[in-house]
Amino acid sequence: MKKIAVVGLGIIGGSICGALTRAGYEVHGFGRSKASVDYALNAGYIQAEGERLADYDVVFIAVPPSATIEYLQNAQFKDGALVTDICGVKEAPERAVYAQKRNYRYVGLHPMAGKETSGIASASPSLFHNANLIITIAPQTQAEDIAELKEYAVAMGFGKIVECTAAEHDKKIALTSQLAHIVSNAYVKSSEVRGCDGFTGGSFQDMTRIAGVDEQVWTPLYAHNRKNIVRELNALIENLSTYRDALVQEDDQKLSEILREGRLIRETIKRGND
Repeated sequence: MKKIAVVGLGIIGGSICGALTRAGYEVHGFGRSKASVDYALNAGYIQAEGERLADYDVVFIAVPPSATIEYLQNAQFKDGALVTDICGVKEAPERAVYAQKRNYRYVGLHPMAGKETSGIASASPSLFHNANLIITIAPQTQAEDIAELKEYAVAMGFGKIVECTAAEHDKKIALTSQLAHIVSNAYVKSSEVRGCDGFTGGSFQDMTRIAGVDEQVWTPLYAHNRKNIVRELNALIENLSTYRDALVQEDDQKLSEILREGRLIRETIKRGND
C-alpha cells in the first residue's frame, strides 16, 4: 500500500488524515507544532509523525497559499510522487509547479468543506461526507493521476466531484466562497448589530455564520484572487444600488420587480443543486 503524507494538521489536513486512516490507508502527518502532531496521534488520525517528504508516494499539502507554493517549489519529494494541494486558490500553485522542472506529479484539489472554527481540534474524519470536491486540470495533468485522487476522494466520503481549470476554479470560488465571507464580515459592522439579542432568527444566523474569518488565513487567499474578487464585489455593489435606489425613490413597483428577479434566479439555483 502506498504511503501517504499530509503536510499541515489544521481542520482540513487533520480531517484528511482522519478520513484516510479510517479508510485503511497508512497516513503520516507533518505539523507546524508538536501539539498538533500529538493531537493527531492521540485521536488516531495518523499512525506516525512524518520525517522526510521524500519517503512518501502521495503528499497532500494543507497549508496557506504562500507556504503551499514554497513546498511545491522547494520541497524534496520522492521521484514520481503524486503531490496535491488543497489551497483555496488554484492558479498560483499551478503556476509555481509548471514554472520549473519537477520530479513529481501534480494535481490541484479544493475540498468544499469546513467549519466556522479552525485548528485540528475542529477536524473530523466525517468532515467531507457528501461534500463537493474540485479537481483542477492543466494540460500536463495525467488521467491516471486524476483517477488515483478520485479513489482517495471516494474513500474520504466526498460526494460530487467537479473537474475544471485552475482559472475557472478561481473565478467561481470568488463568488461562491470568498465574496460570501466578505459580505458576512461587512454585514456585522452595522451599528445596529450590538444589542440585537432577541431580534435574531435564522436569517441573521445564516448571514453572520462565516463573519468570523481568520484574517491571517483569508487575506492571502483574497490577495491571490484579487482580480476575480474585485469583479464580483463591483457586480454586487451595482446590484445593491438598485435596491437602495428603489427604496429612496419610493418606487415600490421597481422594488417588487428586482425582488422577483432574485427569487426566480434563486429557484434555478435550487433546481441545479437538487
